[in-house]
Amino acid sequence: MMGASYRPVCQSRGFTLFELILVISIVSVLVGVFLNRFISYQELAERTAMEQVVATVQSALVLQFAQIQTRGQESDLAAMAIDNPMRYLQKQPRNYAGEFYDATPISAESGNWIFDLKSREMVYLVRHKENFRPGKDGNNWIRFRVTMKYEKPLFSNQQDGKRELVGILFEPVQAYHWR
Repeated sequence: MMGASYRPVCQSRGFTLFELILVISIVSVLVGVFLNRFISYQELAERTAMEQVVATVQSALVLQFAQIQTRGQESDLAAMAIDNPMRYLQKQPRNYAGEFYDATPISAESGNWIFDLKSREMVYLVRHKENFRPGKDGNNWIRFRVTMKYEKPLFSNQQDGKRELVGILFEPVQAYHWR
């Protein structure tokens, strides 16, 4: 049989039903893991951005505090505790929505900062709430207040308990937890 060519018998059948189910299962698990990680990374990014704004406001307040003290204008310090702290920033964050009187969680879109004119507090409206545990009020926001820091003088013989103003803080009004 010299003239006959040899052809291997190869029949292409495609995937079996078992192989198809296995591939779909693997892809589904990978998509599920990716989405879970994606959501947690979004929350982490939001929390980090919020904390960066808090640190920036704290730094701006400290600079303003030092400037007022070096100029000898201590009477202006009391106004800082009730003023909108965003005014002390050179550039406001893109997610600053403005001032509202008696702010509610629907005053602005979530993920934004607002200043509550009634309570004189900065409010961050949480966008990704899956792992956020709010404070006692139960709202998905974090409220911050400017407070003056007083300490007893280090080298004082005074027994009257008088304290001196040593700094300014931008701190949360209530405890919150964001995993």
